[in-house]
Amino acid sequence: MSRAAPTRASAHRASGVSPRPDLPLGVFDSGVGGLTVLRAIHRLLPGEAAIYLGDTARVPYGTKSGESVVRYALQAADLLVERGIKLLVVACNTASAVALDALREHLHPLPVLGVIEPGASAAVAASSNGHFLVLATEATVHRRAYTQALHRLRGDAVVEELACSLFVALAEEGWTDGAIADTVAETYLGGARLHPSGTRPDCAILGCTHFPLLLTPIRRAIGEQIAIVDSATTTAEAVRAALDEAALACTRRHAGELHFMATDGTERFARVGTAFLGKPITAAQVELVDV
Repeated sequence: MSRAAPTRASAHRASGVSPRPDLPLGVFDSGVGGLTVLRAIHRLLPGEAAIYLGDTARVPYGTKSGESVVRYALQAADLLVERGIKLLVVACNTASAVALDALREHLHPLPVLGVIEPGASAAVAASSNGHFLVLATEATVHRRAYTQALHRLRGDAVVEELACSLFVALAEEGWTDGAIADTVAETYLGGARLHPSGTRPDCAILGCTHFPLLLTPIRRAIGEQIAIVDSATTTAEAVRAALDEAALACTRRHAGELHFMATDGTERFARVGTAFLGKPITAAQVELVDV
């Protein structure tokens, strides 16, 4: 697989600059969905500052080749490293599935976390029977990254990956509860309640950063007996553990500043992103950048 030539990040490493606790976190996604991850991180670690980059000019990544996804991810990471970050969170399931190894090699020794491994780890901890239901986009399902991660952690895992791509549109339109959301969720997920008890999944993974916004209709559709693991929340916990392990946790007592960057459509980023972040974002707060 071809890779983009190292540029900004290499210059950063060559300069001898090392991660420091006072630096912000870097959070990267192909669009606004990763703001659910940032929201979970900020809730768990309110003192941490963060820079969020949404590559909205090239979203969605799921329709792109693996080579393109790796190139886009390296370019986005380079920009964040140039701004000065201490840890990178790849808050994109497609980029986590395709580009995580390349990012870790490119940015070493900077810590790099994806969303798939924390989600799979939390699901294994939450499951009794080892039967898992992964809710994701078509692109993520096609790559079977969650199945592979679950099998690495539990060899006898039985995994059903279900493409629920309409959930993305519902989340971005703000239709996250009510009759439309319930109908779509029931259409996708109602069958999970009908599995024989011995083969019924006991844990569902929200394998797309848009899906936490639809937690209520998803819960109604799959029933109360199936645990739901949110990859945003589990990724936030992984960030805390990584910061502690590397002695990079911030000690500031006031809330860390959040800075937003997008490669296109700052007004739409602010409007849609407000729902994902759970607090208002104005277009003036979003810096337009070119990667």
